[in-house]
Amino acid sequence: MKKYMKINGKDVPSGIWGGPMGVGVTRAPLSSAIANEGGVGILSIIGLDRIWSRELGYKVSNYEAIIFEAAKARTLSPYGVIGLNIMVAVMANYHNSVEAAVEAKRLGLIDIITIGAGLIKDLPEVNNSFKVPIAVIVSSARAAKIVLERWKRNKWSEMGYELTAFIVEGPKAGGHLGFKRDDLDKPECQLEAIVPEVKQIARENGDIYVIAAGGIFTRDDITDIQKVGADGVQMATIFLASIESSASDNYKMAVINTKDPEDIIVSGGSPCGMLFRVLRNSPMYQTHIRAGRKPKCSKGYLLRKDDLGNFTICGAKTNAELYFCICNGLLASAGSNPDEEELYTSGSNAYRVESILSVKTIMDELKGSDFRNK
Repeated sequence: MKKYMKINGKDVPSGIWGGPMGVGVTRAPLSSAIANEGGVGILSIIGLDRIWSRELGYKVSNYEAIIFEAAKARTLSPYGVIGLNIMVAVMANYHNSVEAAVEAKRLGLIDIITIGAGLIKDLPEVNNSFKVPIAVIVSSARAAKIVLERWKRNKWSEMGYELTAFIVEGPKAGGHLGFKRDDLDKPECQLEAIVPEVKQIARENGDIYVIAAGGIFTRDDITDIQKVGADGVQMATIFLASIESSASDNYKMAVINTKDPEDIIVSGGSPCGMLFRVLRNSPMYQTHIRAGRKPKCSKGYLLRKDDLGNFTICGAKTNAELYFCICNGLLASAGSNPDEEELYTSGSNAYRVESILSVKTIMDELKGSDFRNK
């Protein structure tokens, strides 16, 4: 691992990136705590408009909420590396979110933008006088090549964007997965197989950082993935039940009470069409698998365009047999949708989380005594 990875000119001595957990789990307290311990704190921005509106008592736009959350994170971590994650699958808010992120970068509130849940789309024009670092989440070498082709074809570097890292997300990750169900257990789809392939591509294109994500839980895991080419790691589940996590108390206890890996399910039913990993003890998951559940798409984060180009289509509105509204469940799990049942997503290692710890305690363990004694 490059000992002093630099993001926006700042050192990242630990090489550890916090994974963005949404809705509303990885907010300013968690991301800033990771940044203060020498990591990269990545904010999850999905649903922030409703979360901030509920907290402030008046309507807050998606753009405003992103700026508010970034400013709060920067206040809590004046010198750390802060980023925010944008989901391509949230199509209606994609461009607006990128514009808000770029403004947050201009204001000095964040240092990097990560983009995932689908391959990066068009980027809005930015002021060329400053660089906007971008990390793109991919699940294969093929996806990394597509990103590079789009980057060159659209001349995004000339627009002020800088391709800083590939975050290589394997099939053991939490939330939405970039794999088909039949591929989840294939050796060639595992993180240790994908990372070297993406690393070779990164070396050939300016030595872009390669960050490994999905199923990394211990210091030994970090060391092992470093040996096959990772420059850093992204970890989320280990911070899910931390003191600084904004997950609800019910959510944290559901993680602590999960003791069997068989109780972490790879489920369908997301309106965006991707598989996602969820805890069996999630109230919404339990309700969904019982016959007769009616879809309740009322938030609209995963809406698709209709034939007229308007964002009106959602599987959770039209097909109760295949889809259910994860937006409502995830907002509930962040304490911002009290009338709905909660939905708990996690990575494959949630059953290994045994207690609620501080980020500092977790980071100290991950960095090891040799790091702390330097």
